[in-house]
Amino acid sequence: MAAPCELSNPGCPLADRLKSYRGKHPLVLAIPRGAVPMGKFIASQLEGELDVVLVRKLRAPYEPEVAIGSVDESGWTYLSDYAQIYGGNAAYLKAEKQVQLDMIRQRRAQYTPIRPPISPVGRLVIVVDDGLATGATMIAALHGLRASKPAKLICAVPVAPADTLAVVTNLVDEVVCLEVPPFFQAVGQFYQHFDQVDDDEVIKLLRQT
Repeated sequence: MAAPCELSNPGCPLADRLKSYRGKHPLVLAIPRGAVPMGKFIASQLEGELDVVLVRKLRAPYEPEVAIGSVDESGWTYLSDYAQIYGGNAAYLKAEKQVQLDMIRQRRAQYTPIRPPISPVGRLVIVVDDGLATGATMIAALHGLRASKPAKLICAVPVAPADTLAVVTNLVDEVVCLEVPPFFQAVGQFYQHFDQVDDDEVIKLLRQT
């Protein structure tokens, strides 16, 4: 097994795997908040642009850490096949979707108040996250981006379970994943330090672009 990633420089091995895209002005889209420092590093190494792709997981009733789906900025919703098992009925999902859409709109107002999101149309787009578990938020992000017709769509993550990676692979032109462990519980178990990234840090990094 590869050494755990360090959040102090989490994008280094991913940037190395993506080095063939250096100088091709890629658009690196990070899923907030944890992936933004990683995205910033990768965009810098590849001489690209950094922005965020805003998606939110839909939380299971009474178990908010469990993702039973996700929603993107347009309102498109992905639901897992086990959503109802966790009690995700229609009324709950409608309310939860609205909660998460409100959060997306709040973050958009915070993160990019002086400019619109960078368009992915016709661009080489690299979507990064700090790891995939269920893959729900990545699925929503990729769905919306594919509809925008990028020239090439790439998913880049440090770690993911094999079943999630198989689903994501069908949604992109290329997947770069450093680690596919046989036993997967949570993304954080593969980091020596899994510090939380706050909104202020995200805003600071985006202003530096």
